[in-house]
Amino acid sequence: MTVVPYKEDQAGKKQQVARMFDSISPKYDFLNHFLSLGIDIRWRKKAIRKLKDLNPKVILDVATGTGDFAIEALALNPDRVIGVDISEGMLDMGRKKMKAQGHEAIIELRTGDSENLPFEDNKIDAVIVAFGVRNFENLERGISEMYRVLRPGGRMVILEFSKPRSFPFKQLYNFYFNFILPKIGRLISRDPAAYTYLPESVQAFPDGEEFTRILKRIGFNQTACEPLTFGISSLYLGTK
Repeated sequence: MTVVPYKEDQAGKKQQVARMFDSISPKYDFLNHFLSLGIDIRWRKKAIRKLKDLNPKVILDVATGTGDFAIEALALNPDRVIGVDISEGMLDMGRKKMKAQGHEAIIELRTGDSENLPFEDNKIDAVIVAFGVRNFENLERGISEMYRVLRPGGRMVILEFSKPRSFPFKQLYNFYFNFILPKIGRLISRDPAAYTYLPESVQAFPDGEEFTRILKRIGFNQTACEPLTFGISSLYLGTK
């Protein structure tokens, strides 16, 4: 069963996700850091460090949103970071952020479909994704596209929410994620569906070893999964 934000809407998941992020884009950055207690910033820094030995010069940030992960990637001293997203609302907020922080010369944010990336084969040194793959309409198509554009020897780093499995953290997390977070998100974002969709999409996502099996099936090698903060999120690696 496909999890979508607006259950009464007949539009496909891709269109619904774009509309949802357009709706919450003005409050997205605040809510992202507030609801995660700022831990998401540490997760991004750790993920980017996984690319340090690769010294990538061209980095693609898929489902870039407002560009936080793209900005974090500047720590690697790349020549160019390209962020793609289907939400014009998120990209608009991201472009304003790049201009305000002086990153426009290196970071370019483009409208783009993660499942049909507008890049040639074997051109990208590293692909990064933070909390975006569970929103793909066709997960394997999106992963295949990232594999296609990576150069041989290039690396993909994915951050995604996962499901804690140890007592009592699992129970505490589920209570917060399913009852507290949606109420706060709804109050601040004014979109009643967005922060109900979040826990539902996490629950439906094939995390952990199941996701690494998908990466291997697509063709990635040297795959790894590292749970972060008691398994709230996971860091996935794959090399072409």
